[in-house]
Amino acid sequence: MAGNRALAAVCLRIAIAAWAVAGANAFAAEPAKRSPQQLGAAPPAVVMSKDSPPEASKDAKPAVAKPAGPRLEPVAFSDLPGWASDDHIEALKTFLKSCDAVAKAANKASGKALSQCHVPAGELAVACRAAQDLKAPTKASAKAFFETHFIPHRIAQDKPKGLLTGYYEPVMEGSRTRQGKFQTPIYKRPTDLVNVVDEADRASKQTGFTHLRKAASGEETPYPTRAEIEQGALDGKGLELLYLADPVEVFFMHIQGSGRVHLTDGSTVRINYAGKNGYPYTSIGRYLIENNILPAHKMSMQALGNWLREDKERGQKVMWQNKSFIFFRELGDEEGPMGAMSVPLTAGRSLAVDTGFHTLGTPIYLSVPKLSHAKKGGGFNRLMVAQDVGSAIKGPERGDIYFGSGDEAGKLAGVTRHEGNFYVLLPTTVQAAGQGIRFGEHLQWHTTVKGAP
Repeated sequence: MAGNRALAAVCLRIAIAAWAVAGANAFAAEPAKRSPQQLGAAPPAVVMSKDSPPEASKDAKPAVAKPAGPRLEPVAFSDLPGWASDDHIEALKTFLKSCDAVAKAANKASGKALSQCHVPAGELAVACRAAQDLKAPTKASAKAFFETHFIPHRIAQDKPKGLLTGYYEPVMEGSRTRQGKFQTPIYKRPTDLVNVVDEADRASKQTGFTHLRKAASGEETPYPTRAEIEQGALDGKGLELLYLADPVEVFFMHIQGSGRVHLTDGSTVRINYAGKNGYPYTSIGRYLIENNILPAHKMSMQALGNWLREDKERGQKVMWQNKSFIFFRELGDEEGPMGAMSVPLTAGRSLAVDTGFHTLGTPIYLSVPKLSHAKKGGGFNRLMVAQDVGSAIKGPERGDIYFGSGDEAGKLAGVTRHEGNFYVLLPTTVQAAGQGIRFGEHLQWHTTVKGAP
């Protein structure tokens, strides 16, 4: 970022200078002074500003108020439930895993990024460099790092609570060839599959296809659906990567986006998301509930799996309700699982988010009071890092917690569906810090500071 700071940061420096003249201490030059959040107080409010609209005439009809969209509002670290008792060094280690990917994103940042109400990747890169400069960090210094370089923001919206679910990396048996019980193929990405949107943004696309099939003529058409693929639409194309035994297990792996497979030759490989057929994800659990086939209070991943296996033909037809189909790539056993940032996920610290609202690499503190099965002592208050996406993860306060690999992680993920809240940590240098800005709007990065002369 040195020598190449974006316009947003220029505006921020101007705003901060005005604030400093007014006597604010938050960004004062003296090193001995502490930031407002370190003192337990939220920073002064900063608001979005546009050119003043023309004065309304006396005869003008009052405008109909539009519902307010979700907003970010600054709070103090002392407002975060359980903040002081979290393991901040584990959070720091997870944050550091993202830093190379954040630096690459900052180098590729375009002017378009400045119009999004996201954390600019360049500002995250500044925080990353500060984290990388820490020598032999301790729990105390890791906590001080986050409190110095970030300001927590709650998400203010109509709904008082968000929704947290869980995901994991299943561990299965498989074969490189179709033999015996191993009859269900895992497909690699076809060469004629093209992205309509970036992979990291696929979950935030509200309508239409995320991927299409591109013919040699250049014509782009929809890819086959799950039902069409499982009935032979891709046969004979040499796309089979591995074969597994259980179609339901394969379906769940499509939802999780990764898997670890013990092969018949004694080796173990990881397979990871490489693309999809472009159709939006449809929850078959919701389908069963809405059609009064399974009651909502009994729904879990384990219950759903049991129901699908009871009648294979019936289960297959229900799974076909989800037209989305995932393609995979093979990794070494030591490499994964990888999230959307192409960095290894950390159990209990990596979070899948909607990139229509959050920049990958952003630290997000979760408060999920009723999620008691994932942590001794009850409740789940923890600093996570946004490192992944998911087709079902849509909304400003919708998250998917990565619980790890194997059956135990799967049990935790399968019963996780709890209300909770996000506290988004925005870098102190970012223009958005302290604003109450709306998510997802294309607004000019132009600010004024209340109380500035």
